[in-house]
Amino acid sequence: MTTRRWQLAHGRHLDLGGKAVVVGILNVTPDSFSDGGLFAARDTALGQARRMVEEGAAVIDVGGESTRPGASAVTGEEEQARVLPVIEALAGSGEALISVDTYREDTARLAVAAGAHIVNDVWGLQREPGIARVAAETGAGLVIMHTGRGRQKLPDVIDDQLFFLRKSLEIARASGVADDQIVLDPGFGFAKETAEENLDLMARFAELQALGHPLMAGTSRKRFIGAVTGRDAAERGAGTAATSVILRLKGAHLFRVHDVAINVDALALADAMLARETDPSGR
Repeated sequence: MTTRRWQLAHGRHLDLGGKAVVVGILNVTPDSFSDGGLFAARDTALGQARRMVEEGAAVIDVGGESTRPGASAVTGEEEQARVLPVIEALAGSGEALISVDTYREDTARLAVAAGAHIVNDVWGLQREPGIARVAAETGAGLVIMHTGRGRQKLPDVIDDQLFFLRKSLEIARASGVADDQIVLDPGFGFAKETAEENLDLMARFAELQALGHPLMAGTSRKRFIGAVTGRDAAERGAGTAATSVILRLKGAHLFRVHDVAINVDALALADAMLARETDPSGR
């Protein structure tokens, strides 16, 4: 897999391709679908972040508003009160790269000022396009996620990905975001209404490489894994790791997960196999 450099805020970068990168999910919310309330307190959140770093996470993705269907909306001020103290503390420790999971321009700007290196927008710049300006002005890495929420999707799962993400990329480039700042995420579970639709997206994941950007996979504990395995959300670590391996073999670079250790181990095996395919002699 070709190595690409992902440029981030504060003079940092990540080299993507040679080794899978694990992004640890840190929800500082009371109502996220599988871990709501567990890490809402600052000290508890920091403890969880340290555990994920020790287990092999290179990035901690801090979110202050649940994105599960039916979750209660919060104000920007509430979101900022949840995420900014955690981001400031993580930045002060220097233990990991930091991502902020937000679609709000104001939250993104304050989070990068507090030390975040990456902005992760689950609305793909199409709810608050000013997110792109934040990335352009600060040099932050930008994760642009596909979603089908709030619109009529195209019937073909990849056609809809390409339609939505190309529009998002136009917004990013018009705002001055450089191509080497951008990672794309197909948004597993976000208005992919059935297990079959998510599985089809997995099966055809390699087609997303046509967009020319590194790819992040966020399948962790999603409902379609439960539909296949029969497991409740908190018990879907092994199923998530299986999807991580499949998607690594289909070209994903980053993996956003709750259960870091099991995914780090699974992806190490996938990387070892990819290395043998590239150079069977082991040189």
